[in-house]
Amino acid sequence: MEAIKQYVIQVTNEGFLLVMIASGPPIIISMVVGLMISIFQAVTQIQEQTLTFVPKIVCVFGSLMIFGAWIGNILIRYCEMLFTAFPAIVR
Repeated sequence: MEAIKQYVIQVTNEGFLLVMIASGPPIIISMVVGLMISIFQAVTQIQEQTLTFVPKIVCVFGSLMIFGAWIGNILIRYCEMLFTAFPAIVR
């Protein structure tokens, strides 16, 4: 029973870490673009609400196109690890 508990804790910790790693690039790029747009709006005093959303959306989709294969690869490796280790724990 203790082995199952340790396995669940390990899988949960790795899952949380995987979520942070996989969502990191789009979030960081969105924050950088948002900061640049905010500085541009403060300097020019243009307060258009739609100006912030369109560039961030484009940059997030671009980052997903660039990092998508890498994110998919780490998700697949995590799922393979789960599926291969699970039968040994259940017995």
